[in-house]
Amino acid sequence: MKIHVANVPEDGSRIEFTRDKKWFEEHLPERGRQDMVLESITVSGMVRRLRESVFLEGTLEGALIIACSRCLELTRLPVSSSFRYTFVPTSTGQKEEAELSEDLEFGFYEGETIDLDPVLFEQILLQVPMRTLCRDDCRGLCPRCGMNLNTGSCNCRDEHVDERLAILKSFKVKE
Repeated sequence: MKIHVANVPEDGSRIEFTRDKKWFEEHLPERGRQDMVLESITVSGMVRRLRESVFLEGTLEGALIIACSRCLELTRLPVSSSFRYTFVPTSTGQKEEAELSEDLEFGFYEGETIDLDPVLFEQILLQVPMRTLCRDDCRGLCPRCGMNLNTGSCNCRDEHVDERLAILKSFKVKE
């Protein structure tokens, strides 16, 4: 979604829109990736302007379909976030300094429009945990045969000994 700065009133206006799977896929760096899919996302908020600065405050709600980190089964991950951004017009010196800044709630715009798509994509990705689990007690995959241990047991034996420690099997302790 693009916001036209000149059309934003100083007392603010409400915005509300949705994004879908296709929109999310277009923003992924690797097209056709199937381990993270957006169901849909609803964005609502308030945008207001003070001279050339534009302030955006809002929330996003939706869900991602993502692979479990242990068993690789697809699972639904609810996504919910509130965000706040301040956009100012680009000037050459400011932009170079801002690139070094770590302020995530500050951005620049060029011309008369602000593109919200990169901001929303960033907010969605910030909600994805490092390790996603389908459930808290996920047992994962068998390291030998690859069977999903949540759906059944495999016939692999647990007698696996690390080869580096195999010499300790012959170690006898004298009493």
